[in-house]
Amino acid sequence: MSKIKGFTARKIVITGVLGAISAVLGLTPLGFIPVGVTRATIMHIPVIIGAITEGPTVGGLVGLIFGLFSIFQAIANPTPVSFVFLNPIISVLPRILIGITSYYTYIGFKKLGEKASRRVLYFLWSIILIYLIVSFTNGIKNSNSGWILVFNIVLILLTLFMGYYSHKHLKRNGIELVMAAAVGTLTNTVGVMSGIYWIYGEEFVQKAGISSTAVGKAIVGIGVANGIPEIIVAIIITTSVIASLNKKGSL
Repeated sequence: MSKIKGFTARKIVITGVLGAISAVLGLTPLGFIPVGVTRATIMHIPVIIGAITEGPTVGGLVGLIFGLFSIFQAIANPTPVSFVFLNPIISVLPRILIGITSYYTYIGFKKLGEKASRRVLYFLWSIILIYLIVSFTNGIKNSNSGWILVFNIVLILLTLFMGYYSHKHLKRNGIELVMAAAVGTLTNTVGVMSGIYWIYGEEFVQKAGISSTAVGKAIVGIGVANGIPEIIVAIIITTSVIASLNKKGSL
């Protein structure tokens, strides 16, 4: 049968392929791109691509595979903080939600119109840029290490570049892709880090070797340090892949 209750053979194949890509990215250094002193994960990007190209069901299933693989990794290759990923509320649920939020963001911005979409996009870049500038100035006041300040400068430059690129080169469809990639990435980061905060909090930061005097601040710092580079990388890869598929007539 080529179709089972609306789930076509094409969708089954794409779910398997994208799920396998997520697993391969997690098993190899390809899943992490060094950005400054941290590493931006791209393991969630197949979930976003699956959601945009095939809908929320495929996106959610690819996210499920991603989440289950996170549990497997936590068991097979444990680190001091791997214990948090044994909990499916942290390792699985946010990954399933990536596919749902990415898809409906993409559809929502399609209906919103180009002018309104651009305003929201500029607002997103402005908020990120303001946050980074404030963090940089606070870092100078607090005499943070040189690496942290350099990392902040790199993020500011990347944000300026992506804002300029979005304004000059992205056509209507590109704006929807940018927003879907950004929201999907935020779903992963916020879902995982908020789950860690509410369920494990102090235990997590202690295992990570961070002072437990300000648990919330430490977890938010980790989320921001990884989240912003991941948003930028997700936008670049997602827009490139979808544009390539459109040119080849695969969509």
